[in-house]
Amino acid sequence: MSTPGNKNSGNISPKALAGCFGILVGAFLLIVVPLSAYQSFRIDVQPGEVAVLIRKIGIDLDNSDEIAPTPEYKGVQLEVLREGRYFYNPYEWEWEIVPQVDVPTGKIGVRTRLYGEDLPAGEYLAKEPTQKGIIAKPLEPGRYPVNPYAERIDLYDPVTIPAGFKGVATNLAGAKPKDPNQTLVDAGERGVQAKTLDPGIYFLNPFVTRVNLVDCRNQRIDLADNGDLGFPTKDGFWVSLDGIVEFRVKPDRAPEVYVLYNEFVPEGQLDTIDEEIRNKVILPNARSFCRLQGSNNLGRELIQGDTRSVFAEKFRAEMRKACDPLGVEIVDAQITRIRPPEKIAQPLRDREIAKQKQEQYSQQTKQQISEQELAIQNELVKQKQSLVQAEQQVIKVTTDAMQKQQVAVTQGEQQLAVAKLKLEAAKDEAAAILSRGQGAAQVVVFQNEAEAAGWKQAVSAFDGDGTKYARYVLYQKIAPSYKTIMANTADSPIMDIFKSFTAPTGSTATTSTKK
Repeated sequence: MSTPGNKNSGNISPKALAGCFGILVGAFLLIVVPLSAYQSFRIDVQPGEVAVLIRKIGIDLDNSDEIAPTPEYKGVQLEVLREGRYFYNPYEWEWEIVPQVDVPTGKIGVRTRLYGEDLPAGEYLAKEPTQKGIIAKPLEPGRYPVNPYAERIDLYDPVTIPAGFKGVATNLAGAKPKDPNQTLVDAGERGVQAKTLDPGIYFLNPFVTRVNLVDCRNQRIDLADNGDLGFPTKDGFWVSLDGIVEFRVKPDRAPEVYVLYNEFVPEGQLDTIDEEIRNKVILPNARSFCRLQGSNNLGRELIQGDTRSVFAEKFRAEMRKACDPLGVEIVDAQITRIRPPEKIAQPLRDREIAKQKQEQYSQQTKQQISEQELAIQNELVKQKQSLVQAEQQVIKVTTDAMQKQQVAVTQGEQQLAVAKLKLEAAKDEAAAILSRGQGAAQVVVFQNEAEAAGWKQAVSAFDGDGTKYARYVLYQKIAPSYKTIMANTADSPIMDIFKSFTAPTGSTATTSTKK
């Protein structure tokens, strides 16, 4: 706003504009430029992230180098920045913030080093820190600050061995075995290991150790489902058999069994080795025994009970004997059914049924005889129990009577003893009473004699005059009680008492008469 008399009051001078512009530029330089420089130098690494540093200037890398060996070299640096705030010159460094590697629960991480020396021919594990390749030790579940340009982490499932199974471990990256012709190799050598893995979860690198599961639980084969086990008998008849074999792989010999019978086991399948055991161990031995042993018997012998049971026992024993050296334990082997030709089966079956019925009737007769004898024995036992109870009752009554008699005699003796004691006590008490009475009488006599002697001695002091002594005693009794005597005349009745004591001895009667 302009005022009169001032021509430049409405315009701003160039010097003032230049001063304001300088102030603004100075404020910009003092606030914005330092803040921008602070932001460009700062590296904030949040939790769960890492920052990979890349040096722009420095010593050039060799063509074979993927990672800068030291911080003086250009390129990606091996060490990463963990959670925190850091400041680096953006003209010398670049950085890239990437998430950390998270190995979830129930997975393992296999590390592959992407830099370093090339491995020798035939090797794929990086045994030295300077070699590239797969690292033997896997990563267990957790979070790891891994440089993605230096290592690659691949996730795999851990090895889970369920209950009832054994894990057969095969070392894929060990030293060559000393004896390549052996089925199992020593620990640390390449090949199938003799030591098995117990049920559990194992974090093993699948490129180092391969684990195959062998079922060591009991399994059952129905021989009827695997073709006819028939054989010709000694007399030329064809007999068919049905049976059940229960077996299991011995846990301590699981690696050996796996090596011997895993010829056609596809990857990831478990039951095929069991099929191999059935086809190569169980069924061949079962067929061999049935045909060799069955051809030594007649057709009718296999229907009879004794021969059939003996045949079944031999079948079980021979199966165990043949399969045990192969690492397969026969838990049980039974012949469930023998089917001979119908031409010989029916007559033999009828005869066998007749024999069984005869045996049944014989057993029933024996059972009836046994029941009869048992009934007699039960009655005899009841009779003996009644006699014993009667004898016990007689003994109880006799004993009670004798006890009561003994108690009555004891009580009578106790009462007699108490009466005797009371009699003696009464006699003692009467003697004591008599003695106390005599003593008391003597004391009275002695007291009277003492008092009489005292009075006699006192009277003798008054010349033997009892009247004088009596007067003296009276004065002693009365005198302390009188303080003052007031009388109107000498003829007062109270004075008569004293007059009787002052009168002569012979005039006592006269004074009383006058009064």
